[in-house]
Amino acid sequence: MNTTILRKSVLGIAGLAFAGGLAAGPLNHHTTTDTDARPVAAVQADKPAAVDTAKLIPHGVQGTQSRIDLDAEQTANTKAIIAATKKTGLDERAAVISIGTALQESKLQNLGHLGDRNDHDSLGLFQQRPSSGWGTPEQITDPQYATTAFLKGLRQVDGWQDMPLTDAAQTVQVSAYPDAYAQWEQQAADLVAQHWNNS
Repeated sequence: MNTTILRKSVLGIAGLAFAGGLAAGPLNHHTTTDTDARPVAAVQADKPAAVDTAKLIPHGVQGTQSRIDLDAEQTANTKAIIAATKKTGLDERAAVISIGTALQESKLQNLGHLGDRNDHDSLGLFQQRPSSGWGTPEQITDPQYATTAFLKGLRQVDGWQDMPLTDAAQTVQVSAYPDAYAQWEQQAADLVAQHWNNS
């Protein structure tokens, strides 16, 4: 009788070990040696979608392009323009136009009054003028406000999405140098591609 009980116990333990081996064995083997079956979606979910660069410059750049190195303040202003663009519900192309405009107007520097070098009462990233109704000096020198004001003007331009950057910018800004915005389109697009998903 003791032999029967012993035999059943041994078989029971062996069965559990075998069943446990089937349940745990392939899983352990699978996770340590087969890396192709990892949950790829979970790994990729943390990575933001890439910006569609074809949308950034739909017509290609016009003319010779200029480029400047940005310091921390200029980079922060770039990110502020992108954040304000997103907040207004506009897309990457609107951000390219905004940044290209600010590159031409202020080199992405939030300029105060420049004394004798000032163009009338122009201030801020977009060199907007209080006397032209853009806002108070305090508002115009707030990057978010200035960008939102620029984008409000841009939205009033019929077909801005299909215009070259220089035409869209000039319609809003009414500059004495209407073609000057074109030279910044590539750098503006590069900055949007770099910062859109982390601004």
